[in-house]
Amino acid sequence: MKNIISITDLSLKDLEPYRITNEVQLLRYFEPQEGLFIAESPKVIRRALEAGYEPVSLLLSQKLLDSKAGDIIKALGERPVYTAPDDVLTSLTGFKLTQGALCAMRRKKLPSAADIAKNARRIAVLEDICNQTNVGAIFRSAAALGIDAVLLTPGCSDPLYRRSVRVSMGTVFQIPWAYLDSSSPDYVDSLHKMGFKTAAMALRHNTIDIADKRLKDEQHLAVILGTEGEGLKEQTIDKSDYTIKIPMSHGVDSLNVAAASAVAFFALCGDQ
Repeated sequence: MKNIISITDLSLKDLEPYRITNEVQLLRYFEPQEGLFIAESPKVIRRALEAGYEPVSLLLSQKLLDSKAGDIIKALGERPVYTAPDDVLTSLTGFKLTQGALCAMRRKKLPSAADIAKNARRIAVLEDICNQTNVGAIFRSAAALGIDAVLLTPGCSDPLYRRSVRVSMGTVFQIPWAYLDSSSPDYVDSLHKMGFKTAAMALRHNTIDIADKRLKDEQHLAVILGTEGEGLKEQTIDKSDYTIKIPMSHGVDSLNVAAASAVAFFALCGDQ
């Protein structure tokens, strides 16, 4: 196929997205237009393509040139598919491609928070969560367990950073998401104006159990999750309609935010 190109020069301009290790550079690659992100692994790339993301090029291990990646190559049409042995790809990217495939893709223009929330009953709100692994894991749980949309404060890590995309197994492409306008607790007022009751996950003496019937009965509920260690801002908790906790045993006081999100989504989204 004429679009399959064997790599002979690692400095080739078209390979630049795969050399870049700074995610912000990719985000701003076509500034002021939407930038790039990198999808890693055939499964994740397929999910991005199915969600309508536009590929720019594909970087592929020679081992995957057979039928294992045939559908992806076909989906790229005339766009370039760069290929080389694994050791060459490692030299190019700076890391070993365990899944043998990277795809540079154009970002889409994000919708507003109000637009994606207007038809949702259960949304997750991430407040200043910077850990990319946690962001990806929360998206995976949200998609699997019935959350309709995810909203993030501007202080959160970008869900399309490579590690988040990989950890999410591509579910960041399957669930609507957007950024809120503010990282300040005032965003809780915005959620209320959108018609949502808010439930802050926090360790406080006045919490209610996650199985409380009032939570299940809410027609529109936003579950707010905070950072590891510090948790949610006090003002966020004060402004929220509920403060909820997960019952713990053996003296454990809390779960990792990604694990806690899975428990909360399962408890609050079932039998909607």
